[in-house]
Amino acid sequence: MDLTRPVPPDPYSMLPEVGSFTLTSTDLTDGAPIDPRFTMDGENLSPQLAWSGFPDGTRSFVVSCYDPDAPTPSGYWHWTLVDVPATVTGLATGAATTTGPTDPDLPDGSFQVTGDGGTTGYEGAGPPPGDRPHRYVYAVHALDVDHLPVDESASPTAVAFNAVFHTLARATLTGTYARPAES
Repeated sequence: MDLTRPVPPDPYSMLPEVGSFTLTSTDLTDGAPIDPRFTMDGENLSPQLAWSGFPDGTRSFVVSCYDPDAPTPSGYWHWTLVDVPATVTGLATGAATTTGPTDPDLPDGSFQVTGDGGTTGYEGAGPPPGDRPHRYVYAVHALDVDHLPVDESASPTAVAFNAVFHTLARATLTGTYARPAES
């Protein structure tokens, strides 16, 4: 099947402008291919992330991974972590698992919602074989509330919708990944 289609814009360029801060990773390089360890083809580990320079008044964070290049009208949510306390400024490699909404390696009070693949937790990059490289946008949203008005049953889109109204600033880091065509 030919998956030729237009390249969608950066998903966050379509939202109201907010401030920015710094997002770094020892596992990812902005604009570079993602190491297979962090994909469905490897260990499916969530990457290490660290953030700094977020605005005063930040009370919590939402952390997500989104693929705007998925061959769907709405992209593909790989991971959404909600209600990360403002005192937390990073996540270790492998902190997010697919065991359920809460995990002992995640910050107290935070929870994960089920992504578009039907799992709760981190789902690594896994574009269709032979498709162009997909972008995986890791984002940390600094919010002005301690808790978003959602729970573990919310979709990533519902989390993103609610976060828009409380986002003070956002930091992103984008990796890419492609799979060879199947023979």
